[in-house]
Amino acid sequence: MTSARTIRIFDTTLRDGEQSPGASMNLTEKLEIAQALVRLGVDVIEAGFPIASPGDFASVSDIAKTVSAATVCGLARCNDADIDRAWEALKPAAQPRIHVFLATSSIHREFKLRMNEDEVIARAVAGVRRARTYCGDVEFSPEDSARTEIDFLCRVVEAVIDAGATTVNIPDTVGYATPSQMHYVIKSLRERVPNIDRAVISVHCHDDLGLAVANSLAAVEAGAGQVECTINGIGERAGNCSLEEVVMALKTRRDHYHVDTRVVTQRLVPTSRLVANITGIQVPRNKAIVGRNAFAHEAGIHQDGMLKERRTYEIMRPEDVGLERTDLVLGKHSGRAALADRALALGYQLTPEQLQTVFERFKVLADRKKEIYDGDIAALCEQQFSALPEQFTFEGYTLTSASGSPPTVELRVLQNGEPRSVSVTAGDGPIDGIFLAIEKLTGIQTACRDFRVQAVTVGKDAQAEVTVELAATTPGDGGQVHRGRGVSTDSLEASAKAFLGAINRVALGSQPRIHPQ
Repeated sequence: MTSARTIRIFDTTLRDGEQSPGASMNLTEKLEIAQALVRLGVDVIEAGFPIASPGDFASVSDIAKTVSAATVCGLARCNDADIDRAWEALKPAAQPRIHVFLATSSIHREFKLRMNEDEVIARAVAGVRRARTYCGDVEFSPEDSARTEIDFLCRVVEAVIDAGATTVNIPDTVGYATPSQMHYVIKSLRERVPNIDRAVISVHCHDDLGLAVANSLAAVEAGAGQVECTINGIGERAGNCSLEEVVMALKTRRDHYHVDTRVVTQRLVPTSRLVANITGIQVPRNKAIVGRNAFAHEAGIHQDGMLKERRTYEIMRPEDVGLERTDLVLGKHSGRAALADRALALGYQLTPEQLQTVFERFKVLADRKKEIYDGDIAALCEQQFSALPEQFTFEGYTLTSASGSPPTVELRVLQNGEPRSVSVTAGDGPIDGIFLAIEKLTGIQTACRDFRVQAVTVGKDAQAEVTVELAATTPGDGGQVHRGRGVSTDSLEASAKAFLGAINRVALGSQPRIHPQ
């Protein structure tokens, strides 16, 4: 067998991925994703941008304290305050990395930085040197590398490696590169930078032209040793290189790339589902590797070929990415151990307290439904990892509605543990009436930006999953979008839970954030 080099997988779901509009996560959710990434086998977890907000600092610090099997990375601009703040968050990490960045392209130098080439190099070198006073693992990114003149890019890379950078990342910040261009850039760095052997070359590609995965693969082919990517390809604008796609491309076409990764590919689908449900950004059915249709065959000629030999139309086995051939497993008589085992197979490692809560809700659901599917179990588990401190908790509703007349809704909630209720006769229908009742009871006015309902599984008794995105119109919130999610066999109850979930985020408030490209 041909010997293969190992490509490091640098996951930035918790940093760049969180910059997807509406994808902000609370601390509990970030910790759960970080633990899932460790189980997935990624090499580096970029946990956040510590100076961006107190919340980012806390999440990087807590992940640094709890993760030991992967490098924990924090982002910083090339200035003392950012770097110092990053180190404060990363200090508890067993394997810390400070990731500093500075723009290098001519358009950024002229219009954003207002610096010449020598000034940019001096700032980059100073940033790397300061980071090295804190830890030995320092990554430098020349932002907008894809639009940086190759001669200047080589100068910058050589200077920061001399200053102590152990990884040099080449970001296609605006998704402008093509595969042949990316291959040329990486090849040029390897041939023209005399000290390049002292650092790992990384690549960070955005998907504005739909080329992020292709560009990343071209970089690997040219000699890059690290790929920066996100689960489901989420991220700023059109997103980032998709982790599951680049990993499976390298694995499936090992004959071409001659590289390996440490990723446990059987955990790709469970991790994808976890991130999708926490962020509210659902995976398209036709998404490569993890979409519902990725291993579905409808055409008769395909089905015939599959029955004769699966390799005729499948280049990967569904089991290799974590898809199960069977779905229906548990029923109302199933025990706690069976539930825990199934939850773990789906990617959820529950604490004893979480398992008890899920088991109690599972029994309630089993009384409502004849058949419990994997999706139902996943929905119950996910509620344990997306909980915020709740000022308002759904208790129940009574509703009277008829065509052509506004509904009458009596809503019952707990506010900080105390029962409250309200009754309204208003709205265009039952869901609108429930939303108006919640606004009246909480005193928080909102504008609904998105409302989605989908079935968690199949059948007329399937649970409904509702996701809403609200922009508060109350003074002081700044129009920030807040997300809520609710699951129930009663779609109106699911809608109320989702709306209250978003309202709780509004009530909790948020800190201003800095969003690097």
